[in-house]
Amino acid sequence: MVDGWGTAMRGAGSTTAAERWGTFFRWGPYGLLALATSISAATAPVLMTRGGMIAAGALVPVALGLQLWWGRLRPRVPEHAPAGRLYFGLRTVLGFVLTWMNPLFSIYATMGYFDAIRLLPPRQVRFGLLVTAVTVAGSQSGGLPPRSGGQWLLFGVVFAVHAALSTIFGNLGEREAAEARAKAATMAELESTNARLAQALDENAGLHAQLLVQAREAGVDEERRRMAAEIHDTIAQGLAGIITQLQAVSSAEDPAAAQRHLDRAQALARQSLGEARRSVHGLGPGALEHDALGEALRKTVDEWSERVGVRAEFTVTGTAEPLHEEIEATLLRIAQEALANAARHAEAARVGVTLSYMDDEVTLDVRDDGRGFDPLDLPPRSESGGFGLGGMRARAERLAGRVDLESEPGGGTAVSARVPLVRHD
Repeated sequence: MVDGWGTAMRGAGSTTAAERWGTFFRWGPYGLLALATSISAATAPVLMTRGGMIAAGALVPVALGLQLWWGRLRPRVPEHAPAGRLYFGLRTVLGFVLTWMNPLFSIYATMGYFDAIRLLPPRQVRFGLLVTAVTVAGSQSGGLPPRSGGQWLLFGVVFAVHAALSTIFGNLGEREAAEARAKAATMAELESTNARLAQALDENAGLHAQLLVQAREAGVDEERRRMAAEIHDTIAQGLAGIITQLQAVSSAEDPAAAQRHLDRAQALARQSLGEARRSVHGLGPGALEHDALGEALRKTVDEWSERVGVRAEFTVTGTAEPLHEEIEATLLRIAQEALANAARHAEAARVGVTLSYMDDEVTLDVRDDGRGFDPLDLPPRSESGGFGLGGMRARAERLAGRVDLESEPGGGTAVSARVPLVRHD
């Protein structure tokens, strides 16, 4: 009925308690055997026959030898091993026989209550407890065997009490043992989880460092691309316009016309210089500094038409709304690039630019009636993401948009850019 104590020892969280119970299981049987032998020897003239004394004198050394054997073997034997069951059985038999000779030897037999759960498999624990209860009940009811009806009745009552207590404490012990095993399994799982988590944290730290390096490299690369695109859209196009105006000056016979071309060249140079400075500082196009997208596009189209000498019209459809700065800058740059391409390659007589506001997107269409081309025969620079069509597409894709191209030889060219409608603020 005290097997729960052994279970508590096994599930104890305190190292001191575990060591204390370990000391008891190592030296307790010797102490109980010595105590039982001393008391039995003192009461032998009253409680034992001469034959019982001789038999007890022979069995006590056997019990001592059994304890010495188990003391040497115990540290190497796991719980519920066959050697432990053999030791428990032999000691129980010796305790029963000695108690038969002298009831006070039951002191030694009570050791079965303590270590049944340690030495026996779960299915045999209750049987071991009941056998121990028979020995103890026999001792407490006047000795074994009972010699009268009253003694038998007393033995039955005492045994029933011991059996009930053994069952109760056995159930509690099994429950505590199950909880102890569950806690041990949980602790093992936690330790395994912590080990995996520590490994994952180490891996994440390495990945984080790698991502930081890649982010720096990507940032540098993105900044290079931005600067290259800005230089192409500002300085390169401005220089191309200046060269065109200067060439017109050399071929102009009218001094007034030549002066107009010179004035345009100077204006383009100032405008390109301002745009270059804004690009270096990461600012948006100068055309959007004081005007909304629609007005900035109108001025851009008019200036382009006057400079190139090609008729150009600008149209707005839908309800104009203030857009996010990045959206406006992207559409303006795409329009500038599309007009520059039309001036360089299209040989068009008419160009139309349309800005359309829809429910969830904004579209920009640039169409010309020039000579057109086969889109499948684009130069490799455009196909590889250069600053022409590839540059326009890259700008739109950064905003989850797209740029489509339609053209055919002799049928003109249409560039259509679509980006999400993201309102200002």
